[in-house]
Amino acid sequence: MMLSLNNLQNVIYNPVIPYVGTIPEQLEPGTLIVIRGHVPCDSDRFQVDLQCGSSVKPRADVAFHFNPRFKWSDCIVCNTLKNEKWGWEEITYDTPFKKEKSFEIVIMVLKDKFQVAVNGKHILLYAHRISPEKIDTLGIYGKVNIHSVGFSFSSDLRSTQTSTLELTEISKENVQKSGTSQFTLPFVARLNSSMGPGRTVVIKGEVNTNAKGFNVDLISGKSKDIALHLNPRLNIKAFVRNSFLHESWGEEERNITCFPFSPGMYFEMIIYCDVREFKVAVNGVHSLEYKHRFKELSNIDTLEIDGDIHLLEVRSW
Repeated sequence: MMLSLNNLQNVIYNPVIPYVGTIPEQLEPGTLIVIRGHVPCDSDRFQVDLQCGSSVKPRADVAFHFNPRFKWSDCIVCNTLKNEKWGWEEITYDTPFKKEKSFEIVIMVLKDKFQVAVNGKHILLYAHRISPEKIDTLGIYGKVNIHSVGFSFSSDLRSTQTSTLELTEISKENVQKSGTSQFTLPFVARLNSSMGPGRTVVIKGEVNTNAKGFNVDLISGKSKDIALHLNPRLNIKAFVRNSFLHESWGEEERNITCFPFSPGMYFEMIIYCDVREFKVAVNGVHSLEYKHRFKELSNIDTLEIDGDIHLLEVRSW
């Protein structure tokens, strides 16, 4: 699985700040950079720079300048330095960084942008202004304590071809359009082995920029009952769960600590079937559990996905 933060490579512990170090491999789509640290009480700002070289004079281009500030109002300023000139600032005011608090920054490299999560929560997207293959240096500067820096050089997103494992597509309109690497929706697939404790379904995709919502349904093909209906609604930030049994919807479940989806973001949703419940995680963070209302788990044999997303990959095992 891609979003595992446990087996990081090339980990550097307690680097002295300012830190400037070579990134040991090319930043392909799917690569993660994980930075764990702590903001001291007197910090006014710090920055993480993904640089094209380490030259000081002339100053190396900075493809991605990620700069939490604490001086006037707390915010994160992102920018790109090209030929010693800064571009236009992209400012995020909803910042998770707090003085005297620890943090974990996960920067994910995607084909067209960086995606940043802090403490397991999606924070921002930053479209590439300099091609990520030019980045070879990581710089960390300012008032910050860093405990570790690590990388996950993943190959999962390198292939543009979508794949389905352990599933058989059954919707006829799902002919791959030439040159596109996404499924047409609605996507309907038969699970090659039926649901039961220990079974996992993984859905990788990207939320449309103007998304209202989408749904993932696990269905009993025989009775057409929907055992699990997952329906993130971005327009109201609600993650609705329900079941459709005996031709009627049950009671919705909506409680959630943190709504995990955001327009434009890449996501990996993992649905794990346990004995008593389904467990759902998004981008490596546990999101919810849903007690089984449809008890004949082995009759659940169909997966259906529809809504405002680009579907990139579906797996089941």
